[in-house]
Amino acid sequence: MTGEVDLETSLRDERAHHDRCRTAFEAMVSGADEQVVIGENASASGADAEVLGYQLRSHAKELKELPEGPLFFGRLDFGDGRAHHVGRVRVSEQPADPPLVVDWRAPVSRAFYQASARDPQGVDVRRRFGWAAGSRGDSRDLTGLEDEWLRPGGGAARSRTGTTSGELHGGVAPKGYADDGAGVTGLLARELERPRVGPMRDIAATIQPEQDDLVRAGLGDSICVQGAPGTGKTAVGLHRAAYLLYTHPRRIQRAGLLILGPNRTFLSYISEVLPALGETGVRQSTLLEEIALHPVTGTDTRAAAVVKHDPRTAEVLRRALYGRVRADDAQGAVVQEGSYRWRVPAGEVAGIVRDVLAEEPPYEVGRERVRTRIVVRMRAEAERRSGTRNGTWVRRVERAVGGCVDAVWPKARPEEVVYELLRGTEELERYGGDLLSAEERAVLVWARPARSWKSVRWSAADLVLLDEVSGLIAHPDGYGHIVVDEAQDLSPMECRAVARRVEFGSLTVLGDLAQGTTAWAARSWRDQMRHLGKPDAVVVPLTVGFRVPGVVLDLANQVLERLDVEVPAARSLRGGGELRVTRAEGQLYDAVAAAVRRALASEGSVGVVAADGEVDRFQSLSGERVEVVAAGVVKGLEYDHVVVVEPLAIVAGEERGWHRLYVVLTRAVSRMEVVHGEGVPW
Repeated sequence: MTGEVDLETSLRDERAHHDRCRTAFEAMVSGADEQVVIGENASASGADAEVLGYQLRSHAKELKELPEGPLFFGRLDFGDGRAHHVGRVRVSEQPADPPLVVDWRAPVSRAFYQASARDPQGVDVRRRFGWAAGSRGDSRDLTGLEDEWLRPGGGAARSRTGTTSGELHGGVAPKGYADDGAGVTGLLARELERPRVGPMRDIAATIQPEQDDLVRAGLGDSICVQGAPGTGKTAVGLHRAAYLLYTHPRRIQRAGLLILGPNRTFLSYISEVLPALGETGVRQSTLLEEIALHPVTGTDTRAAAVVKHDPRTAEVLRRALYGRVRADDAQGAVVQEGSYRWRVPAGEVAGIVRDVLAEEPPYEVGRERVRTRIVVRMRAEAERRSGTRNGTWVRRVERAVGGCVDAVWPKARPEEVVYELLRGTEELERYGGDLLSAEERAVLVWARPARSWKSVRWSAADLVLLDEVSGLIAHPDGYGHIVVDEAQDLSPMECRAVARRVEFGSLTVLGDLAQGTTAWAARSWRDQMRHLGKPDAVVVPLTVGFRVPGVVLDLANQVLERLDVEVPAARSLRGGGELRVTRAEGQLYDAVAAAVRRALASEGSVGVVAADGEVDRFQSLSGERVEVVAAGVVKGLEYDHVVVVEPLAIVAGEERGWHRLYVVLTRAVSRMEVVHGEGVPW
């Protein structure tokens, strides 16, 4: 591709290459199945065979779960004669052969996202491909291509696009996009504007340079993305997960990778992104699911929930747990062995307990340290008087001193600790009197305490408290990397739960302070990252939106000015889009139904968003392309057309109602209609 090649010839050659890639890929899938059979019949040892079988089955499963569709979306032609097609997974005819398609995560592929006319990075031409629905199921037919010429000295990048009709045109920003050098060309714009139907799609074909920098951050780097609406922050986090799985497969498999989302609706929406990138088996969960020791069967008043999510409560719980240790009540440890009686006096036991407390170990570790040190002193005395003691003797003595250990460092259950605090005894006053006000302590106390911890109806906030105590007793299993989305809504106590699970790993934190809607939502990323245990993490703003049209974002930015956080306003590269504000002259339902009919006249998904308490009124409007959603759960979702119902009701429904309205106003990717009967708040 060194000159202006005839479009039809180029399309014919690229179609032939894709057919070759399809044949090779099908052989890869078949070969993976054969390797599973061979691996399971191999004469390896039990453990090795199990590991080999798991790896082969995982690889075969990943290949099979890739969605039908094009195997490449781009091509790079370098000045030294190399040419590489770029796709979601590597494709080759034989494992040792040069790839027909290179994985988008491979080092050579980075130029596809980063090269520009100012910095070509050795690239002469970057080619993008246009695909249309084909005749073979969900596969696609190659119908167009677009070349960006990046040769040094060649001036501004030039693009040419075409379809099977042979149309060609010069390379300028497409209609509706700002021509500001952001590199949004015709085919890229069409991919960004493709209707949003079904789950979230990957963005491997459309990653922008600033997004690529975040995706390819190192495994040891914790980063926080302050992403304005439509900037692709969620996609960045998921693609970073895929990149880490590609570049550090053994470390990630050993340490684990977790995707945390705010709710199951959101996780369902993003569930197909990683499989589409060739990565299956990644745990995707909510924080509540990760920490739940019991099902949620109880509720809290808002005031009680706010105190339970306050970081001061962590210190109250720590005091309550370690307050069970009784160094001053120590009794001497005595073990009878034949005619010998081995003793550790009460004063020495008390000294051991105080020394261990000063070391601040996890509660269960501290308990075992006390036991071990008592046994060590007994063993030293026994060996001094009557010779060496073996392991059997040590284990017998460890059991024998159990009563002494229980007296000074008793066993503890998280449920017992929380129960004793919240049932209204003097413990809450003793351990929280100087940290919580009398009013705060009062709202924490259960109005009708259960008879024991076994019959407590635990609330969602209670589970956070239980996890805090569990983490004090023994560290939970951790992960090598956690991606946390909508992190601005996590409370400090919830952040601590995440931090305990990534103490020796790294974080990708995604969110937007302007979209914080919980009573404890973060006002500062620095404070939030401190609670998450990564105070030195880099905070990177993403402000350029590719999803939300400019006319919609301009309206949302008017609401942004009313919020109590300082974040940079978003700007959209998309100058098009539609915004309509309609006053309901009669029944509000009829006006909303009419807006839905107008939306259905265009292709794409339709979201009807109403205040949480009003959403049931409009559920009958749901349909194949229409989803009726409460404002409280619409965060993270997107629709081609959004019908916003009664914005003043959304604002009035919650303490952070303006933040919630901002969320609602940034869900549309093409068109938005605001329907109201009470006026609008801007």
